[in-house]
Amino acid sequence: MELLSGADMLIRSLQDEGIEYIYGYPGGAALHIYDALFRQDKVKHILVRHEQAAVHMADGYARASGKPGTVLVTSGPGATNTITGIATAFMDSIPMVVLCGQVASTLIGEDAFQETDMIGVSRPVVKHNMSVRHPEEIPAIIRRAYYIASTGRPGPVVVDIPKDMTTPNERYEYVFPQKVKLRSYSPAIRGHAGQIKKAVDMMLASRRPIIYAGGGVVLGKASKQLTELAHALGFPVTNTLMGIGSFPATDKQSLGWLGMHGTYESNMAMHHSDLILAVGARFDDRVTNATEKFCPGARIVHIDIDPASISKTVDADVPIVGPVDAVLKEMLALVAESQEKPDADALDAWWKQIEEWRAFHGMRYETSDTHIKPQEVIEAIWRITNGDAYVTSDVGQHQMFAAQYYKFDKPNRWINSGGLGTMGFGLPAAMGVKLSYPDSDVVCVTGEGSIQMNIQELSTCSQYNLPVKIVNLNNQALGMVKQWQDMNYESRHSQSYMGSLPDFVKLAEAYGHVGIRIDRKEDLEPKLREAFAMKDRLVFLDIYVDPHEHVYPMQVARGSMKDMWLSKTERV
Repeated sequence: MELLSGADMLIRSLQDEGIEYIYGYPGGAALHIYDALFRQDKVKHILVRHEQAAVHMADGYARASGKPGTVLVTSGPGATNTITGIATAFMDSIPMVVLCGQVASTLIGEDAFQETDMIGVSRPVVKHNMSVRHPEEIPAIIRRAYYIASTGRPGPVVVDIPKDMTTPNERYEYVFPQKVKLRSYSPAIRGHAGQIKKAVDMMLASRRPIIYAGGGVVLGKASKQLTELAHALGFPVTNTLMGIGSFPATDKQSLGWLGMHGTYESNMAMHHSDLILAVGARFDDRVTNATEKFCPGARIVHIDIDPASISKTVDADVPIVGPVDAVLKEMLALVAESQEKPDADALDAWWKQIEEWRAFHGMRYETSDTHIKPQEVIEAIWRITNGDAYVTSDVGQHQMFAAQYYKFDKPNRWINSGGLGTMGFGLPAAMGVKLSYPDSDVVCVTGEGSIQMNIQELSTCSQYNLPVKIVNLNNQALGMVKQWQDMNYESRHSQSYMGSLPDFVKLAEAYGHVGIRIDRKEDLEPKLREAFAMKDRLVFLDIYVDPHEHVYPMQVARGSMKDMWLSKTERV
C-alpha cells in the first residue's frame, strides 16, 4: 500500500495517465501541486506568461496529436483567465483537462482571497466539470476527467481542487483505476446497421451527390476511411473549416472548403446536390447561410458521434449516431459488396458541371505589380514547406487566406479557432505543436491585431526554445472588420484602424528572436526561404500586404449557398 498526499496523488495520476506536458502558471492555491511537480521529472511543466496562452498551447497540442492537453492554474484570476481558451476548445470539440487550484474548502463561499466559483463560471463552456471533495478521490477524478474529455464527442473538462485537498502532511492510499464506467455516460461505439444500409442505398441511387466532411472526421481519426469511400464512389468532397485536411486538398475529387468564404465550386455543388453525406459536421451558420434556403433539392445523411448535433439546425433524412471511423468502415464494406453502382452517366454529367464551376472561378484573385497580396504569401509558404507544415492561425482575413490557399493533404495540420473565433490563439497554439513536433515546420499565420493579444508568449518561446515561424500579414487594420465596414457600412471604418503599431522586428529582437520586414514584392519569396532555413530560430516575418484586399468568395448574408460575392464588383 502506497500512501501519498493529495498533491502527489494528482501528479502520480497524471503520470499513470501518460501525460507528458502541463501548460500553466503557478499561484497560492496551487502551490502544493507545484511542489509535487518539482519533486518528479516525468511530467514536464511549461511556464506561459498568461493563463489564456496555457489553454491555447494545450489546445494546439491536442489538435495536432489527437491526445488531450493538460492545463494547471491557480484560483481566482488564474482560473478565470482560462475561460476564453476553454470556450475555444469547447466550440471545436477539443479534448482537454484544466486543473484549477481553489481556496481551501472551509473558505468556499466566504469571498476569500482569490476565490471564484470556477464550477459555475465554466459550466456553459465545458463538457463536464467536477470538484475534489476528499484527497482519496483524486486518482478516480483524474481518470474520469481524461476519459470524458477524450471519448464520444471530445471536449474540455475542468477539475476544481481546493488547496486543503493537496496538503503535504496528509497522506492516503493511492489507487489509480484502470477502467472507467459511468452510468450516465456511454458514447456509441458503432452506428445502427439498418440506418447505414439505408444510407448506402440512397448514396448509390443519387445522381448529384456530395460528401460534406467536418472536424469530426479529423477528431475521429477517420480521414483514411473517408478518402477510401470517396474514391470507391467517385463522389466530390467538400469540407468545413474544421475539416480541412480530412480529405487531401490536392486530390482531383476535392472541391475545397465550403461556406461563407468557401470555394465557388463547393458552394454551388452543395446547393445543387440531390444527396449530402455529412460526416462529423454540424451544419453551423458559417456553412449553411440561411437554413430555410439550404440545399433545397438534397436529401441528407448525417453521421455524428453526438446525437444532439443531428437535426439540430438542418433536418437529416437518415441520422446515424456513432463514431465516424466505424460507420465509414461499414459503409465501405457495403459499397464493396453491393451489386449496385452509382449511375456512371449521371456522375459524369455532375462532374462536368462541377468542373465548369471550378473553371469559372478557381480561387482567382487580382495580382499587383506594387502590392504584396496576402494570397501570394500563403501560396509561397505552401511551396517552401512542400505543403507539409503545421499551420496555426489567429482570426480574421489572414485566417481565411491561409485556409483558402494552403493546400492541406493531411489531417491535424490546420490548427485554428473555428467556432469561437479567438484572436490570440495562433502563437500559443503553434508553441504547443512545436513542443511536440520539434522537427516539423510550424507556422503561425496572424495579423497585427491578433498577434498582440498574446505577444508576451515570445518570452516563453525564448525560455523553451520553440522556433516557430510567425507570418504577420500586416495591413495596418483589423482586416475582416474593415472588410465588413467596406461592404455593409459605406466604408465607415469605425475603430478598425490600429493606429500606432510597434516595430515588430525590434520587438521580436528584444525577446531574443529574429525579425524580418518584407514590404517589396521581389523580396517575398527569398526572405521567406531565408526565414524557413533558420530551423533553430523563431523568426517573426512582418509582411506588409495590400491594405485594401478583401477575402472572396463571400456568401451574401441571409442568402442560399449559391449566393456569393466573387469580388468587390462581381456577385452571383
